[in-house]
Amino acid sequence: MTPELAVIVPVKNEADNIRHLIEEIAAALTGRIAFEIVCVDDGSTDATLAILAEAKKHHPSLRVLRHRACCGQSQAIATGIRHAHAPVIATLDGDGQNDPADLPALFARWRAAPEGQRDRLMIAGWRAKRQDTRSKRIASKLANAIRARLLGDDTPDTGCGTKLFPRALFLDLPRFDHMHRFLPALTLRAGGSVVSVPVNHRPRRAGQSNYSNLARALVGVPDLLGVMWLMRRARNPVVESE
Repeated sequence: MTPELAVIVPVKNEADNIRHLIEEIAAALTGRIAFEIVCVDDGSTDATLAILAEAKKHHPSLRVLRHRACCGQSQAIATGIRHAHAPVIATLDGDGQNDPADLPALFARWRAAPEGQRDRLMIAGWRAKRQDTRSKRIASKLANAIRARLLGDDTPDTGCGTKLFPRALFLDLPRFDHMHRFLPALTLRAGGSVVSVPVNHRPRRAGQSNYSNLARALVGVPDLLGVMWLMRRARNPVVESE
């Protein structure tokens, strides 16, 4: 059976989290939606890949792809989507802070949209009660405010890893490093629409983040300027056949 939904999980050095996350995804979707799980190991140096290989024995819906060297989260997401079979994509971060139990409701919200809007509709998760350190919450709130002001994407939490959208929509978007942080703005640029939905957010169970607030800020400024340039030059013609 062809899956309806592909859950893409980019993962790097999450050996203590990934097995539990896969089990949660399967529990949330089994019997509700025909699904596949595509985990993309982005050059992990711990036991993540071995744990994924073992998990495949117990979860036939799981597919594992690997980058020989770390290429970044955006490229890992793109690799997973490119190799997915399902027409609809959901993304989750590999650290387990995003709750797979939110996915059925997001999929139902997308499917309830008028048929003519679904092919350009993104459902974006919003961590209304974010379970992170105070410094990370403040940095994220500031970054979201600046981004929303400059890009006009009207999305309260573009950094949330929980998102759902058509595969074809993503494949039409411009590709660049760190693009995953700007998916709502890029969707609007492509003539689509974005609906933000509150989702559950959980403390990290184990391990540590691969990003620091400083690292995010350093890469964020040139990325933001680049996306502003893309937004100003967007053209979405209405094509008619004669």
